Amino acid sequence: MKKEEMKIPQHIAIILDGNGRWAKSKGMPRNYGHTAGAKNVEPICRAAYHLGVKYLTLYAFSTENWNRPEAEVSAIMTILENYLKNCIKIANRNNMRVRVIGDISRLSEKFQKQIAELEEASANNDGLNLQIAINYGSRDEMIRAMRRMCRDVWDGKLSPDDVSEKIFEGYLDTADIPDPDLMIRTSGEQRLSNYLLWQLAYSEFYFAEVPWPDFTEEELLKALEAYTKRDRRYGGLSEE
Repeated sequence: MKKEEMKIPQHIAIILDGNGRWAKSKGMPRNYGHTAGAKNVEPICRAAYHLGVKYLTLYAFSTENWNRPEAEVSAIMTILENYLKNCIKIANRNNMRVRVIGDISRLSEKFQKQIAELEEASANNDGLNLQIAINYGSRDEMIRAMRRMCRDVWDGKLSPDDVSEKIFEGYLDTADIPDPDLMIRTSGEQRLSNYLLWQLAYSEFYFAEVPWPDFTEEELLKALEAYTKRDRRYGGLSEE
């Protein structure tokens, strides 16, 4: 299928899976795979933007990932910190606005400062909107959202009778970001892993067999071709 014949989703969410298995298949330590995965972010962002995607949300580190071996968690955090340290240059080079979703309070003060600096430095970029999910879990996000909403009810800022889907969405980490049209998970696994459970309610899913370090523009085009062939419906009515 030609690129001009494809329906391009406004927002793609990706679960970056398979870094460790990719490294193991090459006889290398898992951290080698995480490093390779980080390097693959920029080319995929660039490819998505050139195809017309406006929002890209990447699952980098989940709330459950803290349960991994301490050495691996430490290595991943170092990789993420180093990536974000260089991400201001990457964002400006690619005209990307970068934001981090998730509970960053568990991250180091240095890491939190890097996130704030990155978000501020890229706030006026008007190209691709890149969201990086770090210490993110959808159940945790919804609990945090409900706590904030309850405080507003307690303070008299919100009436319980006014609570709606739209109001609740305003308390989520993705408050001003449209829901994903397409969710891609790499490495062949077919589960959501506590990722954007509210936001993915009406999204199309695509499961790529290749691990994240091997996910190229060609693989992205395969996902978009599959997405184009699907007849998306809402409430029984065709999208068209």
